[in-house]
Amino acid sequence: MSLLNKLHTLIILVAVMIGLLIGQIPVVASNAATFIIPFLMLMLYGLFLAMPLSGLKQGFFHRKFVAASLLLNFVWTPLLAYLLGYLFLNEQQALWIGFVMLMVTPCTDWYIIFTGIAKGNTVLSASILPLNLLLQVVLLPVYLLLFFNQTGMLPIVALLESIVLVIAVPFAFAHATRLLLLKSNKQGFMEEKLLPFFESMQIIFLGLAITAMFASEGQLLFESIDIVLVMLIPLLLYFLINFVVGWITSRWVGLNYVDSVSLSLTTLARNSPVSLAIAVAAFPDTPLIALALVIGPLIELPVLALVSQALLLIRRRTGS
Repeated sequence: MSLLNKLHTLIILVAVMIGLLIGQIPVVASNAATFIIPFLMLMLYGLFLAMPLSGLKQGFFHRKFVAASLLLNFVWTPLLAYLLGYLFLNEQQALWIGFVMLMVTPCTDWYIIFTGIAKGNTVLSASILPLNLLLQVVLLPVYLLLFFNQTGMLPIVALLESIVLVIAVPFAFAHATRLLLLKSNKQGFMEEKLLPFFESMQIIFLGLAITAMFASEGQLLFESIDIVLVMLIPLLLYFLINFVVGWITSRWVGLNYVDSVSLSLTTLARNSPVSLAIAVAAFPDTPLIALALVIGPLIELPVLALVSQALLLIRRRTGS
């Protein structure tokens, strides 16, 4: 893990504070929103660049793992997220939507790092990454329509446009880049220069996007300082419940320890960059939705670190 990756949470916190600070300057506050989507697109371009399409096929090989992962991530988790939101966030509709957007998008990067820390099957975790990414982008509008369309708050056209702009465009450019470099016999340049650069810069681009977002909406967010406390209980309950459910499921379908770790962390870790990118584009006038998606990883990353240590403790005690 690079130094920048180790400082992921700190970088996000610093980005939030800088955004709030410079957002007090009127000219900055009025223009900052212009930079949010470009930075997010650069971040996702780097993510997609490191994702070969062949991984989509490989993700189907381990049938028990794939079936359990799909069931937990795309059937159980959306229902759990909606229920927790109903219980704790129903008076804050925007936070409820942001919470659900975060919880229905499985992680596409961090879970592999924590799987390695917990001595899990990182190859298996990586193989299901493209499938998780594809399904979350396709199903996110479906979940939002099912859960929230009756409120009249969901701009479905803007949501679909944001997916095309923020997800499809970087995806297309990333794979066009891969194809061009491979055909030009420049795979070495991609592997040694381009991919390491974007791997390091992903958190920087995300931080810049968060800085711009908080700069553009800093005044509103200063008036909503209690939101972190509001989000804390449903987030912690989500991680606790899904950790138990994921581990029980892995035992039930007969996975060994290394595959069980992969399933647990694939079920727990969430994809805040993708959901944040979509939220910023689809809900530009509702910053509390994006705020929920920023608060999520501030709590998620320390939890994943604790979970990886708990899994190692289970490994030592069971002799797996």
